[in-house]
Amino acid sequence: MTSADMTAKIAAGQGFIAALDQSGGSTPKALAGYGIEAGAWSNDDEMFGLIHEMRCRIIRSAVFTGDKVLGAILFERTMDGSVDGTPVPAALIAKGIVPFIKIDKGLEDEANGIQLMKPMPDLDALLVKSKALGVYGTKERSVINSADATGIAAIVAQQFEVGRQVLSHGMMPMLEPEINIKSVTRGECDTILLAELLKALGGMDEQVMLKLSLPVVPGTYDALTSHPKVLRVVALSGGYERPEACIELARNRGIIASFSRALLEDLRYQMSDAEFDAALGEAIDQIYTGSTVKTG
Repeated sequence: MTSADMTAKIAAGQGFIAALDQSGGSTPKALAGYGIEAGAWSNDDEMFGLIHEMRCRIIRSAVFTGDKVLGAILFERTMDGSVDGTPVPAALIAKGIVPFIKIDKGLEDEANGIQLMKPMPDLDALLVKSKALGVYGTKERSVINSADATGIAAIVAQQFEVGRQVLSHGMMPMLEPEINIKSVTRGECDTILLAELLKALGGMDEQVMLKLSLPVVPGTYDALTSHPKVLRVVALSGGYERPEACIELARNRGIIASFSRALLEDLRYQMSDAEFDAALGEAIDQIYTGSTVKTG
């Protein structure tokens, strides 16, 4: 796939984006969910080796193809690794799946109801390396915990600042100002975030992608899904289990999934390959349906 092919697939493809980007802090939890408990590794290299093999098992699977999976978000270590001797981005592209890279380095402490991204002093070097490996775009996450207008404005400003840096390298930024679905002011957060995103998009010359929490009121983000400066709006599962996440997703037209836990929640290390493929295939089918068959 050329970059133009990838843009066309992400813009109009029927399917969803798999989030395979658990990083250092979330890897033990992801491994526990997979059936590998703490104590199965003695250092970080062994821990990352186990999560890498889980991701490779997913990528190898006959059910994990570009027919329903449009793209996949990778952690940097995963991007740098290989699947049976083939660099991971190339292995994805060979299956018709567009590769993205998680670039944020974690979150700052909460202030004004939000958590900004930590500084990324080595971002330019990471973008150069990623693009050379065939990676199409990036994903960068920050978190909104309460409806503080000043905080949400700051989070959007930072997201677009990083997005412009990504665009300068000829890559597609997936901006992720996540709203905590446990927030007691979640609906207000949706409203404030929408206004700030529309304001920021008005100043853009190039397109970006948006990765957002599913809104309290279905259809809240319709103005974003139809915006000329938005290539695609994708949704995170945000703590919902897969059945509920897919129901909420189906209520929002124009939004496709970019799920992590909801995609992986039924996969176990102990499964045979046939059992693993069956569980992964069922998850893919459910998330594909929520992304493409809308009830709202």
